Amino acid sequence: MRQWILPNLSEFWANRQISIWVLGAIIGIGAAILAVAFREAIGLVQYLWSGERSEIYLAAVRETPWQTIVLAPIIGGLVVGLLLQLFVKSKRAGGVADVIEARHVSGRPLTLREGIMSAIVTVISLGAGGSAGREGPVIHLGASFSSFVYEKFKLPDAGERTLLAAGVASAVSASFNAPIAGVLFAHEVILGHYSMRAFVPIVISSVTGTLIARLWFGESFIFTIPAYEISSYLEFPAFFLLGVICALVAIIFQFSLFAADYIGKSLDLPLWIRPPLGGAVIGLIGVIYPEILGIGYETTNDALWGRLPLALMMILIVLKIFATAITYASRFGGGVFSPALYLGALTGGVFGIIATDAVPIMASDHAVYSLLGMGAVAATVIGAPISTTVMAFELTGGYALSIALLFTIAVSHGINQAIHGRSFFQWQLEMRGVHVRDGPYRTMLANIRVMDVMSVPEDSHDFGAVKDLPDVENTPTLKSSDNMDVALRLFDQSGKTRLPVVDTQTGERIIGWARYSKALDYVNERLVEAQKEAHS
Repeated sequence: MRQWILPNLSEFWANRQISIWVLGAIIGIGAAILAVAFREAIGLVQYLWSGERSEIYLAAVRETPWQTIVLAPIIGGLVVGLLLQLFVKSKRAGGVADVIEARHVSGRPLTLREGIMSAIVTVISLGAGGSAGREGPVIHLGASFSSFVYEKFKLPDAGERTLLAAGVASAVSASFNAPIAGVLFAHEVILGHYSMRAFVPIVISSVTGTLIARLWFGESFIFTIPAYEISSYLEFPAFFLLGVICALVAIIFQFSLFAADYIGKSLDLPLWIRPPLGGAVIGLIGVIYPEILGIGYETTNDALWGRLPLALMMILIVLKIFATAITYASRFGGGVFSPALYLGALTGGVFGIIATDAVPIMASDHAVYSLLGMGAVAATVIGAPISTTVMAFELTGGYALSIALLFTIAVSHGINQAIHGRSFFQWQLEMRGVHVRDGPYRTMLANIRVMDVMSVPEDSHDFGAVKDLPDVENTPTLKSSDNMDVALRLFDQSGKTRLPVVDTQTGERIIGWARYSKALDYVNERLVEAQKEAHS
């Protein structure tokens, strides 16, 4: 027994798991408090122009003068633009893609200041009527707090990544009252794998975040739906067709966001003027269709109850895509998950009305399709089918539709993979040169630097000027800041077993040497560590 138990305890202690568990609870508390404050702050900004703090505020908006509806996003946009111009280094609000980048890219830490400034920008954006979601910025805020906490301790790299995911789990669970989805999202999207060792601190953080949020907001679901059931298994061909349509809507939505952002960047406008211009467009649309303003949970809930007419839902699908694209291109803060839920619920609602009218004998209530569409579009956009499936259950309490929801999400996700091949977050990262879809190998090659594997020989003959090398014309040089992707490519092209490392200023003086064998050994060691982390 001693030979079996003691090594496990020794490894457990060496990896500082007790500390990581405790820090997971601390991060869960802090991230949840920030998430609660974030949500309440959005309501306060919204109250300034609508007189209503709740997310159920369409009745109040309809009683608001049209001039106020137009001016609210313009004034909010002006404040956002000035904040981005003067105080935000990245010139945009942070989101999920930034957290994924911090997890995968060495030397890309998140700071608490960055998270708070991003949250302030998003609070004003959404409170003023910006057509986006609150999940991306609140995840970024939770992860930034996590980074702030674990930087105070010297933890293993795997422990830091676990705590980053723990901050995300708490933010998701506190924001959506969805503790299981928070755990799964942290594994599926942030870590990129399911780790037994990471599971405990992430669960601790997620549960802690949920408890704090429920103490403040109560235990009600964000969306409430009747007790829907599937009328017949013969409906599954209809669910398949719904999945196809949801995939197309998700793809159009993503392409619209990037097209609008590309057009916005091509305009020769100062940064501070872009949000108020976008706010003017959003405000003008909101005068006639206030359903597109803000997060949109009230309209999503109405779709889940089957309260919206067919024509209105079709119009709102188009306008919501347009308004969210304008919001994104104008540099308002906000995420894509809530708009994806909105679009999915309305897409399912449109499909449900048409399908039930066509085949009324075997069809379920048409609002059933709203729930299925909501999960399918959201899962497809964010690239997280498992956590989104569970989140749809936790947001609505609609567990009776589990088999239909899982099937529809799978179809939509599969078609998106076939046509588009990536989630919205992966696309964002690829625009920055970060290719997480290619797995850990490519990320490691980008993170490992020549300075990590170079040697400084004692033999003075190995130093000197590059021009004095015997085969200088066929000997490429490296710099200490070059990554391993560059180094291995030069090794392969030159056929050399070692290459000179030159000074970064002139590139003419040799400061060390990099050996092919040592570089490969270093990369292999890191790959083994990554595999061990993913399976431990």
